[in-house]
Amino acid sequence: MRSGEAGGDGRLAVLVLEDGRTFRGRAYGAVGETFGEAVFSTGMTGYQETLTDPSYHRQVVVMTAPHVGNTGVNDEDPESGRIWVSGYVVRDPARRPSNWRAQRSLDEELAAQGVVGISGVDTRALTRHLRERGAMRVGIFSGNAIPDEGTLLAKVRQAPEMTGADLSAEVATEEAYVVPAIGTKRFTVAAIDLGIKGMTPHRMAERGIEVHVLPATATLDEVYAVKPDGVFFSNGPGDPSTADHPVALMRGVLERSTPLFGICFGNQILGRALGFGTYKLKYGHRGINQPVQDRTTGKVEVTA
Repeated sequence: MRSGEAGGDGRLAVLVLEDGRTFRGRAYGAVGETFGEAVFSTGMTGYQETLTDPSYHRQVVVMTAPHVGNTGVNDEDPESGRIWVSGYVVRDPARRPSNWRAQRSLDEELAAQGVVGISGVDTRALTRHLRERGAMRVGIFSGNAIPDEGTLLAKVRQAPEMTGADLSAEVATEEAYVVPAIGTKRFTVAAIDLGIKGMTPHRMAERGIEVHVLPATATLDEVYAVKPDGVFFSNGPGDPSTADHPVALMRGVLERSTPLFGICFGNQILGRALGFGTYKLKYGHRGINQPVQDRTTGKVEVTA
């Protein structure tokens, strides 16, 4: 939920969490107001991919790394056709981009797409607060006349919560499309789009897989019409407890014993399809520096 006018110009801005804590800063990106679930991302790079990841629909992303925007924005790295975050929080935005691939600055891109942000915030303190208190609703307000904090807090608490939100259909493709295999075709995969990132079918295609990306509302007959060697359930936003159709679809795939795999939201759908429940973590870990241990060797690798 957001509304704004283009051109964050250094005007005052305030961030208000639903527990009443506030952070003051300057407008960044579009000027106006926006609401969403406050989450933090610990990646030091990859902000453009984060912004355009449909999984962040209705979330306000806090960048823990202090310097953001150094490499600008280009037209090659987006994971979808638009920015999906509801709002953006940074500490020290780059004064000017410095990268040979940059085509424009990050704040220009945010303003052009109407994304309300705030800069000059102690994002480490905000991250620690969210780790202690948990993810919660938040509002960002900027402009010439900002109401008193009591009025802003009331607005934040009226915003919808993420719990119970059914969002995958809002971000998924409406029409099926095909990403052809690069080189010799080895397999066909039906990918259920619950909020898929553009790089996912591309990486499969690089490995000789022809990917049929299907809407979140696809039926079992539509999945098997493409004669898949495997079925993939993508990442996506929202509460998996509301995803009854994808769960029923996955159960149909399981009954046919077709190889299947998923990522993020897709893994949660698999859990539900197998009869398990899901619950919301106090706060999620978002970023590209998560340690994962290979239990067979004891080796720890840092991954997404």
